[in-house]
Amino acid sequence: MSSILTNTGSMVALQTLKSVNKGLNKVQDQISTGLKVSTAKDNSSNWSIASTMSSDVASYESLGGSLTSASAMVGTARSAAEQISGILKDIQTKIVQAENPDSDTTKIQAEVTALTDTITSIAKSAQYNGINLVESGATAQDITVSIMRDSSGALTTETFSVGAQDLETLGAALVVGTATVDDLDTLIDSANTAAAAFGAAQARIDAQNAFLSKQANSIKEGVSALVDADMEEASARLTALQTQQQLGIQALSIANQAPQTVMSLFR
Repeated sequence: MSSILTNTGSMVALQTLKSVNKGLNKVQDQISTGLKVSTAKDNSSNWSIASTMSSDVASYESLGGSLTSASAMVGTARSAAEQISGILKDIQTKIVQAENPDSDTTKIQAEVTALTDTITSIAKSAQYNGINLVESGATAQDITVSIMRDSSGALTTETFSVGAQDLETLGAALVVGTATVDDLDTLIDSANTAAAAFGAAQARIDAQNAFLSKQANSIKEGVSALVDADMEEASARLTALQTQQQLGIQALSIANQAPQTVMSLFR
């Protein structure tokens, strides 16, 4: 039955065309943004998970910068300890030289004093951003090395302490003829122990920083799987929808012409 009041074919064609246009708009949005889930409306679960994971990535990247700075701080202390150890070895050589009967102890004492003053200067100036781990009165520094999220979503941090080493006192006045080789050996051991401790701490910081970088990359891949659009699929879908749109327009045009055939019945 033909009706001039209700064009069923036109209604069906119009609904089909609306559906195609909606899909076309969605695909065009994916292509322009590169995201299949750009808002919570697209997929609330994936958007929420991806948003949390992206927040974690930002935290890891921020912590990575802090660890780089912490590594430099500890590295400054390690370099000072290594340098002081080398100077103490030079002093030890001077002490051995002073034991010779024909040595000029006055000149050797002057050299030793200059070297001990250098130790003191290095210990006092070995600071990074105002923090010194090797001067007298230096205090341990707590460093945050990781951020953890438990199954309930709560965040916690892990820290470890880098102990201070008083290397300034290793530059205390040494008197030629009184100080022994064994005394210097003890001082050298102290400097070496400090250098080893700082080296181990710096190695841990660098290793944790490297892991954080890898962890952040892994999470980014997870976020990508949740929200990024497959551009090859989107491109193919766009072509298909554009074809459907053209056919839908033609179908709607044909359906709109159907009521006009009723006029032929009255001729």
